[in-house]
Amino acid sequence: MMQNSNEILIRVYRLLELYKTGELGGEKMPEDENPHLPKQSLENYLYFSLPMALNYQRNSYVLWECANRTWNDVETQTVFSPKAVIDMSEEELKDKLTRYKVALQQNKQPIIWRTLCNTIERDFKGDIRLLFSTNNYSVAKIKKYMLTNKKDFPYLSGNKIMNYWLHVIEQRTDVIFLDRNHISIAPDTHIIQASEKLGIITSDEKLKSNVQDIVANRWEELLANTEYCSIDIHTPMWLWSRSKFKIDL
Repeated sequence: MMQNSNEILIRVYRLLELYKTGELGGEKMPEDENPHLPKQSLENYLYFSLPMALNYQRNSYVLWECANRTWNDVETQTVFSPKAVIDMSEEELKDKLTRYKVALQQNKQPIIWRTLCNTIERDFKGDIRLLFSTNNYSVAKIKKYMLTNKKDFPYLSGNKIMNYWLHVIEQRTDVIFLDRNHISIAPDTHIIQASEKLGIITSDEKLKSNVQDIVANRWEELLANTEYCSIDIHTPMWLWSRSKFKIDL
């Protein structure tokens, strides 16, 4: 159980202030490694969508550096086109995704990438933006659709990655979600560690198999009557944990 929520909120506000003044660092976030495409362009949406499905059990900074190098090479840039990916042979796709190490697993990850491209091409005419517009720019509806069609969105429909992806899409494209409060905090290792440090969860809860759900629910509960959504605290928490909690709140 979460104790002393008022005291925790005071520390959360302190953390947010430190983030806003740059004292937590974060001058460069992983997704800053990008080709700076027009925010509204289809290419920009695809750039921040496809690599996200491979963003598990690896360094996020390295992933996006690899993605940017892949985009900037005309020979490999085609992996960001769903239509082009569908027309590629398995060997060609594998070669292009592994050349700059966007894909680390030579067999599994190209299949994930191709499956997503198939979904985008088949169900959204190659335009991932239609996923948002056909669901009325509602986070709740988008998440429900993806979870209902989970096999069509491998890894991207996972609880942690899906919420973080929607957060990145909101930050890096021109999309405006009508109910952004439904973007839950994405409880990766850093968020879980910082949540324990703040008293959001206990050390025993940290070891539970459903710790991600516990963390997400606690943050939603804590911030329910504030001006913040739980995803708003994600980056400050991530940076605080990554710095090994050097700043005392």
